[in-house]
Amino acid sequence: MSRRLLAAALAGLLLALPQVAGAQTKPPAQKPAPKAAPIPAAPTISPNHLNLAREVMLNSGIARSFDSIIPAFGDQIRQQAVTRPELTKDLGEVLTSLEPELELQKQRMIDTAARIYASKLTEGELQEIATFFRSPAGKRYVETQPQVLDEMVQAMQTWTQDVSEYVMVRVRAEMGKRGHQMQ
Repeated sequence: MSRRLLAAALAGLLLALPQVAGAQTKPPAQKPAPKAAPIPAAPTISPNHLNLAREVMLNSGIARSFDSIIPAFGDQIRQQAVTRPELTKDLGEVLTSLEPELELQKQRMIDTAARIYASKLTEGELQEIATFFRSPAGKRYVETQPQVLDEMVQAMQTWTQDVSEYVMVRVRAEMGKRGHQMQ
């Protein structure tokens, strides 16, 4: 499960990359807003803006991370019931009967994600990103994403181990120069 979560986190990072294909970032504000200033109301999101955000979210492949979460809940329940084999058949039927409800739950998360995209990106930016994901390069990007994520997770595991060992060797060497012995 932790590998799936790491892959989902990496997916979020990789999904930011296509924004370079058209969206521009704004420089940070120079001065903070005065404390007495009223908090502006959240901007209204038009139906087209929200539809574009949903399209970007779906076409980017991020919904795949939602697809793996719900079956994991069923797997956890099955694992907990492993000591009660008499429940296996009924539990399987119950979990199957819940699939339409769980699909609605997934759709709620998709709607939430679309609203988040719409709140962070303008309609014009979303249009440019949607155009990218409709393009052959965008489709290829999404198609290769699972393999890229798997390889990145593996590379990160190796890198983490290597850097951890490197840091410990360097810290020991530097502490040794200062007269401290570390194990």
